Amino acid sequence: MPTETFHNPFEDTTISKMPDPCILVIFGATGDLTARRLIPALYNVAYEGLLPSHFACVGFARRDKSHEQFREEMLTAVSTHSRNKPVDNKVWLSFSEQLFYHRSEFDCDEGYERFAKQLEELDARFGTKANRIYYLSTPPSHFGTIVQKLHKHNLLYNKSQTTKFSRVVIEKPFGHDLPSAIELQQQMAEVLDESQIFRIDHWLGKETVQNILVLRFANSIFESLWNNHHIDHVQISVSEDIGVGTRGNFFEEAGTLRDIVQNHMMQLLSLVAMEPPINLTADAIRDEKVKVLSSIRPIPSDQIDQYAVRGQYGPGFVGGEPVIGYRQEENVSPNSSVETFVALKLFVDNWRWAGVPFFLRTGRRLPKRATEIAIFFKDPPGVLFNAIVPNTPNALVIRIQPDEGLSFKISSKVPGSGMLIQPVKLDFKYSSHFGVSPPEAYERLLCDCVVGDLTLFARQDEVLASWRLLNPIINHWKEKPPSQFPNYSAGSWGPEEANRLIEQEGRNWRLI
Repeated sequence: MPTETFHNPFEDTTISKMPDPCILVIFGATGDLTARRLIPALYNVAYEGLLPSHFACVGFARRDKSHEQFREEMLTAVSTHSRNKPVDNKVWLSFSEQLFYHRSEFDCDEGYERFAKQLEELDARFGTKANRIYYLSTPPSHFGTIVQKLHKHNLLYNKSQTTKFSRVVIEKPFGHDLPSAIELQQQMAEVLDESQIFRIDHWLGKETVQNILVLRFANSIFESLWNNHHIDHVQISVSEDIGVGTRGNFFEEAGTLRDIVQNHMMQLLSLVAMEPPINLTADAIRDEKVKVLSSIRPIPSDQIDQYAVRGQYGPGFVGGEPVIGYRQEENVSPNSSVETFVALKLFVDNWRWAGVPFFLRTGRRLPKRATEIAIFFKDPPGVLFNAIVPNTPNALVIRIQPDEGLSFKISSKVPGSGMLIQPVKLDFKYSSHFGVSPPEAYERLLCDCVVGDLTLFARQDEVLASWRLLNPIINHWKEKPPSQFPNYSAGSWGPEEANRLIEQEGRNWRLI
């Protein structure tokens, strides 16, 4: 049976995690996430030999189809979206024999009764020992109903159960605002212990995001400089060149602040700013992340416009091609005030980061797709080279997508007899250095679900701390609809107000 082995630098021990036999149930199995991400990820895990020896997967959805129909659809999905291409027939044949389908409404007791019998039969057939992982790939409105039905039909186990386990994985958004996030947590807590809830944020499964802790705490050159004495400011950028596509209905309810900032970007900020954990256990790491989120300076309600900028794209050009504006997208109101761009200025008020601004920006229909964290160091005294060239600050850039890797910008003398200075970039790419592309985020996260490792999953207090910070902005924007939307053209880097947000601090957005 395959194992994953990890060395903990804080202990003189080796931690081995062996995947337990289990059945993975995907609720909402006919949805886009299952076809594009989950089943291709499971196939790749099987391809790498990391699935448990005793394993089965059941798709639970409302459409009527047979096991064979479901398998054929998933083969098409794997052929299209798997990183390992072409599909290995031998691996697929073995994997598909573990793939099943169950049709039921999410609130139908009779459907859960049939489902319980199906799981018992699969336990007997595959030796999965009644271990269960329930992946809720559904709209959040179904979360409470599904967990209550699972509990009613004895498909969830008490935490004290030592011979078998049940875990529930939920996809963002974890609520719509602070009150709804608290309500969702109460629904889950009625039937589940916190240790059984896996709140998935696929960005935390990306190799570069995981490497932030190693970069910081395993390299003394960075950790010794990682403070307000040496760092001038931090920029976190999430740029998408695409529009909302077919997700107009979802985006009209969510908007960019909820869709990207509240979860993805706040997770990145907390990893960059956190203190060293006492060890590498899940709770030790998440404790430090919560401290960061709790230390972010609340934005006064009468100053929100000075710290938060919103935007919405209009018609323009991306990649040389004309594109429509947000209000012309499918299932979008022609008078929509939903933001497709957000820029924030935040401060982490603790000993390490006092006075260092964190600038966040994210938007759709920007010039290119890229996600990065840029750490800008303070300028050295400019007494030697100011007459030759203005100081160019050193910048450490962590690229999360695409081309996962790191780069570091320094100043260097140009070869020759003169004293010419120009910035140069030291570059590291995962795929080039290690000779392989990093695994997809969902592959790592699904493996962690199977072994019960919560490190890369959000904890309740993380989610609520993020909502507490952003809820005043949500309420302010709701009470004060924008009068100037759309306020940036597709293919530009966002509204002019976002530039003023950072320029008034004497800084500029990094050119991605």
